Amino acid sequence: MNGLSIEIILLQIFTLFVLAKVAGLICERFKVSSVIGEIFAGIIVANTILFSALQLDVDISLFEILAELGVIFLLFAVGLETPFSELRKVGDTATKVAILGVILPFLAGFAMFMIIDNNLNEALFIGAAMVATSVGITARVISDMNVTRTLESRIIVGAAVIDDVLGMIVLAIVMGIAAGSSGGILDIILISLEAVLFVVLVILLGSILLPKLRKRLDKRRKPKSTIHCGDRKKASISPLPLAIIVCLGLAVLATVAGLAAIIGAFLAGMVFAEFKDKWPCEKDFGPINDFLVPFFFLHVGMLVNIESFSGVLGIAIILTLLAVVTKWVGCGLGARKMGRESSNIVGIGMIPRGEVGIIIAAIGVGAAFISEELFSVVVFMSMATTIIAPPLLEWAFRRKMKADGICGISDNSSTGKK
Repeated sequence: MNGLSIEIILLQIFTLFVLAKVAGLICERFKVSSVIGEIFAGIIVANTILFSALQLDVDISLFEILAELGVIFLLFAVGLETPFSELRKVGDTATKVAILGVILPFLAGFAMFMIIDNNLNEALFIGAAMVATSVGITARVISDMNVTRTLESRIIVGAAVIDDVLGMIVLAIVMGIAAGSSGGILDIILISLEAVLFVVLVILLGSILLPKLRKRLDKRRKPKSTIHCGDRKKASISPLPLAIIVCLGLAVLATVAGLAAIIGAFLAGMVFAEFKDKWPCEKDFGPINDFLVPFFFLHVGMLVNIESFSGVLGIAIILTLLAVVTKWVGCGLGARKMGRESSNIVGIGMIPRGEVGIIIAAIGVGAAFISEELFSVVVFMSMATTIIAPPLLEWAFRRKMKADGICGISDNSSTGKK
């Protein structure tokens, strides 16, 4: 790790984990999602002497790996609660939510920056950064509130998967236009088809082919009538290692297909959900996520450089308002047939951009298509939508339950206790 001793590495992990948990507990004390506390803890670390004191300025690669593993396993766990057979029931609505949630934010971001400085490349990248939803943020809030199995939650997560595929296509188109290469259109088509094909193949394999194969094998398999003393136990792999293998394997394949690793992890969870009666592993993943997931939200907070906001704060606030309104309205319209309260929940659940918007903007900066000042604007928008969405989502769920005559979510749900 770039010369860091094991003592320093352990100190980094210990300090960051304690800070995340303490900040999360403080937020829970005030009935606020622990996600907010973990993100703010990351902001404090990145913008104070703690960053250098922990020697994170020397090497932060291990922390980044822990963060990536955290969001991968989080999305796998969410996928375990969302089998393909359930997602198919909301596929039509989720698709409408995703499409409208891409079109409105992109047009708003693009139009705003065309008006400001009439720079096509900048406008395209800002529009693209407005598109993708950070499903990791919403997934954590949904999980903490124990509402993963509600219809609204399934639509949000399903729409977020489609949203990411569409976001990738938008990014590919933007890159092709900005680069102006002759092979741009063909590359866009190939990359888009590759991503869509990957998702479709995993869905077909996980929801149709494997369950049918399993039923045939179960019919052919004859149960043993007697067990003799001294019979050797048949070697088999336990559910948790198998789940980790499937999760990481599909995460790798997703990156090869040009998608985010978390999409592969989520799809892997959905595949495994079809076999949870044979290989139950939800409880086993709980302790793993309790350790790794806070590192992801710490990392999101640490991407924020407070000093970079000077001079562009006004533009950043306007862009943030557009980001919130366009997702809320666009995705809410896609789910309007569910009723006012439910469509409100879906719209809010799709608001956070998180690390996705920042990554797209970082690509633009690296390719010299947008300035560092505009990157700061996108960071502000991404972080603000990430911080705004969780309390709004909790409010929307509680409002719907009150309207439905349900007493509400227990206090334990807001503290992440199951």
